[in-house]
Order: sequence, then C-alpha cells, then structure tokens
Amino acid sequence: MPIKIPKSLPAYEVLTQENVFVMTDARAKKQDIRPLKVAIVNLMPTTLETEIQLLRLLGNSPLQVDITFLRMGSHHSNNAPPGHLDRFYVNSAKAMKERFDGLIITGAPVETLPFEEVDYWAELCDVLDYAKKNVYSSMHICWGAQAGLYHHYNIPKIPLPNKLFGVFAHNVNERHTPLFRGFDDIFLAPQSRYTESSRAVICTHSELSVQSTTPCGSPFIITARKGREIYVSGHLEYDVNTLDKEYKRDKQRGLDTNIPQNYYPGDDPEKKPIVRWRAHAHLFFLNWLNFVYQEAPYNLAELT
Repeated sequence: MPIKIPKSLPAYEVLTQENVFVMTDARAKKQDIRPLKVAIVNLMPTTLETEIQLLRLLGNSPLQVDITFLRMGSHHSNNAPPGHLDRFYVNSAKAMKERFDGLIITGAPVETLPFEEVDYWAELCDVLDYAKKNVYSSMHICWGAQAGLYHHYNIPKIPLPNKLFGVFAHNVNERHTPLFRGFDDIFLAPQSRYTESSRAVICTHSELSVQSTTPCGSPFIITARKGREIYVSGHLEYDVNTLDKEYKRDKQRGLDTNIPQNYYPGDDPEKKPIVRWRAHAHLFFLNWLNFVYQEAPYNLAELT
C-alpha cells in the first residue's frame, strides 16, 4: 500500500526515485478503491497444492482480491478430485466475457511437447490474445512463461542438457522497478524445468526487458509493456516440500533425476529441506498486486 506524504517533504523525491509507493493528498482524494479481480489458469498437475500456494501469496496483502479460477474446456484433467473443477473453476470462454486486473498462467506438465501438440494450445492462445486488451497485467510462470513468449514473440524453447532442478541464486538487473521493491541484490528461487526460452532471441526484441537472471545469465524474470506482461521461468510460489515431492515422484517413475541442487542439507534427501525463498516470494507477489492496484483503471472497461 502507498504512504501518503506531502510532495514538499524532502523524502518524497528520494522515495519516488527508488520507486517506493508514495502518494500526495491530492491524489489520495481522487482515488477510487475496489477489490482487485485476479484470474488464475491453473495447469499444474498438483491442482490443489498449486491453488494453496498461489492463494497464500496473493492473500498476504491488505488489498481485497477476488479470485476466479479458469479451466481449459478443451482439456480433461485427472489432477483434481471429482467435481472440483466443475464446482470451483470457470470455463475460459465464460471468463473471457469479463475483464480482470490480473491474470496468472501457471506451469504445466507438457514441457517436452511442441506447443502446437498440447491439446488445449488453441484455447490457451485465445486466452493470451484476450488478455492483451482485457487484463491489466498478466503473470506467466514456468511453462506458462515459455508459452506466452512463444505465442506473443515467437521465442522458441530450447532443451537443456540436464533438468534445471533445485534452489538457485538470481540477480536483480533492474532494481528500480515496481516488482523488485525491497529485494536484495541476489535472491533465491526454485527452478524445475527441462527447457528454457532463448535469451539470444529475447534480446532481439526491444520491447522485452530481462529484469532478473540466473547465475549463468539465463533469463529468470522478463517483462514487457511496462510490467503488463511478466514472464517468470521458475517457481517462487513453491512450498518447502514441492521439490522433494517432485524428486521422489521422478525416482518412483524410474527417471534419471539428479538430487535438487542447494535444497537438502548436505544433499541428503533423507533430511528435511530448508525453505530460503519464502520472503522474496511473498514480496514479489505483494509488489505485483500493489503495482496493479496503483496502475489499473478503476473502471476495467477503460482498459486498452
């Protein structure tokens, strides 16, 4: 939430340059306040866990956030209890008759498939096109980020030599942007993927900005349209045990999966992992909500 201080106060200029939320009395009097409307396209195989993870982060704010879960009508999911999607999710075609302040598109267990071979690809493309004019800011996570970059900018995904799996340090390249208010220079975040979007191609698009990178320089957080499009290659939303469950699931399936890096104490899977990214995860989502709260029009019919 912003702080209201006189514009003449010396701190006002300093804080404004640092992108701290400050507001003059004149602007405060003109503000209309309403709940934020956020839609979530949950494509993860862990339907209920992902709901909890995202809602926990979105709920850590004094703002009222109204949530709508979207489902792909062209896809039958076996990852939720019977009747759960019918009860709590809205078909994308129905949801696209409304407008939203924010949209989150999660990762999906289809990373090794060509985009066009995903059974709900055409429907997801409709959602992506709809969001350009009917959602103020869209956040794409993991495969959702790759899908958005591919659809909007024709940026391909590239297979990695090995699964990027573990908790890694990431750099903040653009400190004075709303998403990174209060961030340390280096912060930790989980990664779990077999592919990545081509940074070489990303850098050919002047409208895309690589805001944060992994230690090897690959993109972690990319933005476009002044923050109205956000692409996150990893999983800040993960719980402490998510990577552990993925690792043990892969082992049960007979996959040659390495122990997640920088995760178990002493790289011992028998030891309980220690979460070291929770604070920055909460801060990132809080910064996003505050950004949307400040910038989205009160009347969503005015979105352009």
